[in-house]
Amino acid sequence: MEAIKHESTPVFLASKGKKAGTKLGLILDIRKNKYLYVMLLPVLLYYCVFHYAPMYGAIIAFKDFSPRLGILGSDWVGFDNFEMFFSGPYFWRTIKNTLLISLNELIFGFPAPIILALLLNEVKNALFKRSVQTLTYMPHFISLVVICGILKDFTSSEGVINDLIAWMGGERATFLLDADMFRPIYVSSGVWQHIGWGTIIYLAALTGIDQEQYEAARIDGAGRWKQAIHVTIPGIMPTIIILLILEMGKMMNVGFEKIILLYNPGTYETADVISSYVYRVGLQEFNYSFSSAVGLFNSAINFTLLICSNWISRKLNNTSLW
Repeated sequence: MEAIKHESTPVFLASKGKKAGTKLGLILDIRKNKYLYVMLLPVLLYYCVFHYAPMYGAIIAFKDFSPRLGILGSDWVGFDNFEMFFSGPYFWRTIKNTLLISLNELIFGFPAPIILALLLNEVKNALFKRSVQTLTYMPHFISLVVICGILKDFTSSEGVINDLIAWMGGERATFLLDADMFRPIYVSSGVWQHIGWGTIIYLAALTGIDQEQYEAARIDGAGRWKQAIHVTIPGIMPTIIILLILEMGKMMNVGFEKIILLYNPGTYETADVISSYVYRVGLQEFNYSFSSAVGLFNSAINFTLLICSNWISRKLNNTSLW
């Protein structure tokens, strides 16, 4: 027992010394970069005030909230609001629509900037390359309200798309009133709007690839296709994985602004997602506790997906957010 105690003592002292060293290093770093930490304070205050402090209000998901009584004065109901959602008629519909739209965005939207970045990386004409970049990332800066207005005009019965269909001998249709057409329109318009902006990140990652690797590949007889497969893609793979993890963390957060601007009661079957359901129940029907419970459930699923995808990525290729 004495031997065991004697052997474990240095381990304890080393751990204690390591913590003390870390604390001392932090103090020295703050003294050395005090102005940088001062610049960081507004950002920390913003997140504390507008992101962490409001988390206190999440407890209304477990209460029968009344604005008159306040959060603390409202009656505690436990998991009743969650049970009401799980047993309600819209649970599976909102879950299914949210997952299907998110998966379609992941399948079609996530690879699009990567493909465009790889294509632009092979372009030697600088003027053409800059022109394509400008034209593709400009839609990102257009207001979402304007984007949705354009989509409504283009897909209306008298819109440009129907004019082309009629010119080719087809029949006119109002696409946004068709439940089966909502998801393709939503996903394809999202790809068009954000493909250029996402490409910027991957083009920046491409500039960090060592050019000597391309020279070595050319010496070995690799063409442009094999260079892309064996040099370019592995070079930007850490960036791809990190962005994929972040995308997995917001799988259930389909943008309710765009959904609300585009959907209508006729397309609820395929367009109604969790976030739009929370908006309708919480702000239009004033059922704050129930909508908070649904939103909290949604956030818990997102958090779980983020943790799991980060863990899987770290186990498979040692690349992760933390």
